[in-house]
Amino acid sequence: MSSTDGQQAYADYDRTTIDRTGQVEAFDAIGDRYDEVFPHKEGQTAAGAWLAEQLPAGSRVLDVGCGTGVPTARQLVAAGHRVVGIDFSPTMVKISRENVPDAEFHQMDLADLESGGLGPFDGATAFFSLLMLPRAEIPVALRMLHGQLKPGGPLALGMVEADVDDFGIPFLGNTIRVSGYLRDELRQVVRDAGFEIAGEESFAYAPASTDVSPEIQIFLNCRRRP
Repeated sequence: MSSTDGQQAYADYDRTTIDRTGQVEAFDAIGDRYDEVFPHKEGQTAAGAWLAEQLPAGSRVLDVGCGTGVPTARQLVAAGHRVVGIDFSPTMVKISRENVPDAEFHQMDLADLESGGLGPFDGATAFFSLLMLPRAEIPVALRMLHGQLKPGGPLALGMVEADVDDFGIPFLGNTIRVSGYLRDELRQVVRDAGFEIAGEESFAYAPASTDVSPEIQIFLNCRRRP
């Protein structure tokens, strides 16, 4: 069992409700355009720098929803860490391996991480990957990440502030379903999953394409409570 506390967050979750239909296909379709549409990731880079500084060089760090591997996996490798990235999109995993050859990447749904045998980890990032889940699953995913981290391990979390649940939005010629919280509720969900919040920043972000709406990004610097 890979969980550091011996508990499996997804054990009691009804996995028949997990439906990623359309999600993977959308990210496969836009993989080669993703970094052009979402440039200038200052908030994500700052949160990644915070995480990198929390750990000694050589720490093993999980990147959930690694995307293209840029900037986060590349940034953490450059800081001397061993990065394990997961993404449900095979196209994104392929691009990540090309962009960051010194990291390790796996095509994997985060719901399978507990049974995947990759953990435990010294630290973790989840930049906008939990957006792809229905609200009922987000607390489960956070508890799963709690279990994958060593006690006291840092988690850098990025979310978009939005009061929506599994809501379909146009996304570069595709449709994806997203969920989110207003920030007070987000903080509570994170704390309820066993994390303390050490810092918070928010950024108004305008993608480089009018096909994607501007958004408020929230970055939480978290730490696993024992």
